[in-house]
Amino acid sequence: MKHTLLFAAAALALAACSKAPDGAAAPDATASGPSAPAVDHGFGPEISTEDFAAHVRMLSSDAFAGRAPGTVGEEMTADYLVGQFQRLGLQPGNGDSWFQDVPMVATTADEANSSVAITVGGDTTALAFGTDMVLGTRTAQPEIVVEGSEMVFVGYGVNAPELGWNDYEGLDVAGKTVVILVNDPGFHVGDESLFSGKKMTYYGRWTYKFEEAARQGAAAALIIHDDAGAAYGWDVVKNSWSGEQYDLPTSADPEPRIPLQGWLTGPTAAKLFADAGQDLDALRIAANKRGFRAVDLGDATFSATLRSTSREATSRNVLAILPGTEHPDQAIVYTAHWDHLGDHGGDGDDTIYNGAIDNATGVAGVLEIAEAFTVQDPKPRRSVVFLLVTLEESGLLGSKYYAANPVIPLANTIAVVNLDAMPVVGPTRDFVVVGLGNSELDDVLRPIAEAQGRVLVEEESVEKGYFFRSDHFSFAKQGVPALYAKGGVDHVERGTEYGLQQMADYTANRYHAAGDEFDPNWDLRGVVQDLQALYGVGRELAGSDAWPNYVEGNAFRAAREASRGAATATND
Repeated sequence: MKHTLLFAAAALALAACSKAPDGAAAPDATASGPSAPAVDHGFGPEISTEDFAAHVRMLSSDAFAGRAPGTVGEEMTADYLVGQFQRLGLQPGNGDSWFQDVPMVATTADEANSSVAITVGGDTTALAFGTDMVLGTRTAQPEIVVEGSEMVFVGYGVNAPELGWNDYEGLDVAGKTVVILVNDPGFHVGDESLFSGKKMTYYGRWTYKFEEAARQGAAAALIIHDDAGAAYGWDVVKNSWSGEQYDLPTSADPEPRIPLQGWLTGPTAAKLFADAGQDLDALRIAANKRGFRAVDLGDATFSATLRSTSREATSRNVLAILPGTEHPDQAIVYTAHWDHLGDHGGDGDDTIYNGAIDNATGVAGVLEIAEAFTVQDPKPRRSVVFLLVTLEESGLLGSKYYAANPVIPLANTIAVVNLDAMPVVGPTRDFVVVGLGNSELDDVLRPIAEAQGRVLVEEESVEKGYFFRSDHFSFAKQGVPALYAKGGVDHVERGTEYGLQQMADYTANRYHAAGDEFDPNWDLRGVVQDLQALYGVGRELAGSDAWPNYVEGNAFRAAREASRGAATATND
């Protein structure tokens, strides 16, 4: 299909009638400011490289300013997505609305008027934001003061009774600052007998560490960064924690929140431990052994005055539905997050974090799959929901909110198929299923992949916990079978080494950075294969009476059986 990309000189006309952040007037379509590309309706019904590229180019253009929630970038993104859903003839996914309002609190640390320091042996060392540490709060309080808080090393900060592991056993950390290792027990020493071996569990995720520290009553929690354990470099942490930070209000998410949470760089942590008379490397090894007990860091204390500004706002999930012809009350959900990190003003020459791969590619993929469903014959017997969520970059908040407030009950949600950061390096022999072996959805995908000449494999680095790092996880926690799959690294023409090099280059140079921009030289043949396969999974499920589940022994199976049992009892 021929696409005419016209870059208008004024804001998108549709934005003039849209709701603006914080109830402000919507952007004036005739005013100066970010321009919005316009695209003609030359899209074809088939899943194609050209259509996919047109969507990605649009969504990741500078005009969309990095698609940060609560900004003009959100307005332009929402308008574009609704326009595409309307073009496809889909119905609004939330009653008569294309949107699901997601309440949020936006908090910005006032770093210039805040201070952080560690005192050991009477000597105080001031820590610099971004260079030595990052620090924030989820409480929305304008000022939080922690003065002379005792510091305790709690290993991996895990309390997992079902695995016989509790780093907080016998410990009272009320008012104290806990210092924590990232990843799971066993990771840093290669002990595969602990937890799930190399494969990260949710206990290894940084989000869990802060949640558990809050439940334990700590005043502050600091995670020690290391590239291997976190699966990304310090710049990713720094970039992700700069600028406005978004959260659900406590009314929508009543789980306990720690007053202060943040990360220490590896060198900063090593100096802290050395000053306190401890060896961080030795303690890291000790923390990987059963029976480990937390270690007080002598007379080391943590002090911080964090001043922040907060505002309440509303972001939006964008959703459409194709009602099923026989079972409209049952649904397959395709999801991708539309948000990214916005404009980092003053951060070098290129301040816009365009988020082309992360995740304009996923959004474009959902739009292409949606178009395939609209032209299929026969129409799907079950409904198909196309859910484009906000606030993924802030902790999967948009999908978390939807999972708590679904338009079709999760008990009647057959499966969720998530698209996030699609590979753009060309066709591969392998098809990566993140969390391979978790659910019976693998059995639906496998014959489709085999027909393409591909084999299902698990992710390259299972220790990095990718299953817990994207929006399908919000559904999985509630028992909905989740599929997160995409092309692998065994390139058909150039081999595995090439694929690994491309993946490493993206992680090092573009992930959560200004360099994540659209490239017309991408090889999108593999993306088309991926989208055709993922569409095939939904087509199979939407045309059948199957109720896939998690496999025996999986942590999410019980939740699925409980929800389906309750739904069956209600229907009976």
